[in-house]
Amino acid sequence: MLHTPVAAAFEIKSAELSMVAFVPKTAVLEDLGRDLTRQFSETPDFFDNDPVLIDVSVLNEGAEPPAVDFAGLVQMLKPFRLRAVAFRGAREDQRPAALLAGLVDGSDVRLRESLAAAPAPVPEAPASAPAELGALVIDKPLRSGQQVYARGRDLVMLAMVNPGAEVIADGSIHVYAALRGKAIAGARGLVSARIFAQAMEPELVSIAGVYRTRENPLPAEVLGKPACVQLQSGQQGDRLLIQPLKT
Repeated sequence: MLHTPVAAAFEIKSAELSMVAFVPKTAVLEDLGRDLTRQFSETPDFFDNDPVLIDVSVLNEGAEPPAVDFAGLVQMLKPFRLRAVAFRGAREDQRPAALLAGLVDGSDVRLRESLAAAPAPVPEAPASAPAELGALVIDKPLRSGQQVYARGRDLVMLAMVNPGAEVIADGSIHVYAALRGKAIAGARGLVSARIFAQAMEPELVSIAGVYRTRENPLPAEVLGKPACVQLQSGQQGDRLLIQPLKT
């Protein structure tokens, strides 16, 4: 009796997974949890169950590296919607604990270098919001539906603001990438706030309550190019002035 060949019910293929690297500079879980809360308390939905690589290279640079609680790190990251899946930079005596915590060896993963933001030349601007805490800096692209609010300070985005995403600041907003979502500066009435972007393509821009949407298209000299938005007052009321940045 002849048997008809049956196609395999599955395939094995190579794949690439984009991960976030978490690089602790202390092994004290309480300190890490406190600083994570401080950084992301305004944006609880910033991560969306993103896979995470725990890189302990920095911890192991000293002459007497501290003990690393990998299981504790995995649990600490979960409330922030970060799912640890791999480890990197562990010593041989640390590997068993990392593997026992359910992490895979990611020693061959190469991390991207953090790029310093190169400020584009901008028109001279008055001081923005008081920034006792310093600017809130975000280096992860914002997806549709995500929102970041810099309360009482400026916001610096080092990555793209995608359509459907929203960035809000009581001070000014600096986007060193494409701005394709909504940007609301001077959220509590600061009229001197400004919005800067290296590629101005917003769905909406607003300063101190005065806004402009994409239904009112931007002129060609600023659309998709480095530009600055500021509030201009005149006899006919307030309006948004959008100017190209000199490069």
